[in-house]
Amino acid sequence: MPRVLVVDDQADVRAMISIVLRIHRFEIVEAGSAASALKLFEDASFDLAIVDIFLQGTNGSDLIAAMRARVLGLPVIAISGMTALDFLSETPELSDVVCLQKPFRPLDLMRAIESAMGSARPRGDAIAGAAL
Repeated sequence: MPRVLVVDDQADVRAMISIVLRIHRFEIVEAGSAASALKLFEDASFDLAIVDIFLQGTNGSDLIAAMRARVLGLPVIAISGMTALDFLSETPELSDVVCLQKPFRPLDLMRAIESAMGSARPRGDAIAGAAL
């Protein structure tokens, strides 16, 4: 079961993402801040991180860079409701981060996960076809 770290300062967004991913048999760990996300990241391993770019008081791209400094090539999905995320592709270390604009549908989230994880995703699970 893939482990996913979901980092967003809005509890309702974390809850929505967590519900969708649990239905698709992911293990979810939630963090409401960059500081708590880094602590969780130091204490456990994750197969994927979903990170809000505009966390209260923190730049999510800095958090992504810090996590990737510890785990090279960590699959990451950056989410934002405030702005387009085109600027991430201009930073070489973040150019392969999958971007997802809020609000998004569950199917959009699952497609982003499939894209971020690529062939690392276990083949036995249905992703896009499962009913929510």
